[in-house]
Amino acid sequence: MAIKVGINGFGRIGRMVFRAIAKDFPELEVVGINDLLDNDYLAYMLKYDTAHGRFDGEVAVEGDNFVIDGKKVRLSAERNPADLAWGDIDVDIAIDCTGFFLTKESCQAHIDAGAKKVVQSAPSKDDTPMFVYGVNHTEYAGQSIVSAASCTTNCLAPIAKVINDNWGLKRGLMTTVHASTATQKTVDGPSMKDWRGGRAVFENIIPSSTGAAKAVGIVLPELNGKLTGMAFRIPSVDVSVVDLTCELDKPATYEEICAAIKEASEGSMKGTLQYTEDMVVSSDFRGVSASSIFDANAGIALDDTFVKVVSWYDNEYGYTCNMLRLVEHIA
Repeated sequence: MAIKVGINGFGRIGRMVFRAIAKDFPELEVVGINDLLDNDYLAYMLKYDTAHGRFDGEVAVEGDNFVIDGKKVRLSAERNPADLAWGDIDVDIAIDCTGFFLTKESCQAHIDAGAKKVVQSAPSKDDTPMFVYGVNHTEYAGQSIVSAASCTTNCLAPIAKVINDNWGLKRGLMTTVHASTATQKTVDGPSMKDWRGGRAVFENIIPSSTGAAKAVGIVLPELNGKLTGMAFRIPSVDVSVVDLTCELDKPATYEEICAAIKEASEGSMKGTLQYTEDMVVSSDFRGVSASSIFDANAGIALDDTFVKVVSWYDNEYGYTCNMLRLVEHIA
């Protein structure tokens, strides 16, 4: 029996959830989508995507349903998740991709509507437990509402865990060179909380804040207080890269670090973590399903306890796929 999924919010991540399930997750089935936009427009946005190309399937709208390759998916346009009647379509997992419902209290509405469990596609804003598949998913203990953390945390956490498990991560600073997102502006405009964030995305490299490094300390409590970081937003539509510069407790050569990460990518973190020695650039990772792709030839070591490691991620598709691995696990 397929695990039945309901999607709340059909924006960038909501549509990636639909595409990823259709392409890479045969054990999952989308049975309902909730978004406030017109149904025909939702179909158009699913069919055509600047970053990821055309959807590989027939998409039609029949009343309040998508018909995808002959199979119906219920469409709704409810503002309150409590009104979604997930129980009517036997939803096992509701994935909230709106970015608005990031607490246990707000996500309880999905449970009240009939969903068995809820996954937030962003870092929670309260003490909702946060999981990164491949890093701490085995600690899941049956909670009905969980967070899949952020795309950057899903890239950083696997690398940080391998380093910490083998040599101890004394402290580290992370920079993510991050593709632009929907919150940014095409031309200069008002952004009262973040003045630099209001500058035109096409023409600027924009320093920004991120909680992704600190969130690793939630996913891996042994690293709490040992990591922080920042972001540079760049004029690119998709694919980002993490640069982690860290001090080790025990000495290691860079080659030993690469070997340990390669081993993890073939073992306990297979699927989540990949390893490459190819001379790659960002566009080479568009559509890659791993949430972290370690670039062996991009890192450097100053000495045997001070090292910079680099890992790529499709901040849309790779993140979504790792979240869906978590969905399969908790279902």
